[in-house]
Amino acid sequence: MIKLLEKITPTESLKFLHRVVDGLCGRSYPRRIEYGEAWSLTEFGELTNSLSKFFTVAVGRKCSDQEVQELLGDLDSAHAAVVLQCVHARQEEIRLSLVDRTNGISSTQLQDFNWQIKLALSSDKLSSLNTPLLNLSLDMKENGLQRAVNIEMNKEELQTLISTLEAANKSYS
Repeated sequence: MIKLLEKITPTESLKFLHRVVDGLCGRSYPRRIEYGEAWSLTEFGELTNSLSKFFTVAVGRKCSDQEVQELLGDLDSAHAAVVLQCVHARQEEIRLSLVDRTNGISSTQLQDFNWQIKLALSSDKLSSLNTPLLNLSLDMKENGLQRAVNIEMNKEELQTLISTLEAANKSYS
């Protein structure tokens, strides 16, 4: 479907591609009225969707220039160069948009955290405790609302948390 881009000049294509990236990044997509004589309604929709998917794949997979050329298939060299130029110019913006979209999947997101180490010298049951405690404050955003979560952990609970986070990090890498 990206081959439909050849129906307009490379200069017009560059403007069109930037408008598609604008749409992908949360701003307005190009309007068909601006390109009505170049494509039918179906072609316009298919091209816009194909280009959105193309930019998502090319940036999401961190494709090299060669891989981008392969994704473009048999698109003529002038239009392929314009697409590559747009990918280079807007790569970071597209990546940030993809990250935001991925983060938005979860309804709860960590906004900030703070921690403190305390030494509990005694309690109501023991006169001499001398136990180190970690106070972890998490600022969470859930469905647009901020809420604070405070957790107090002893040394063993902290070690369990650290082990769990390290395991999660290893599985991510």
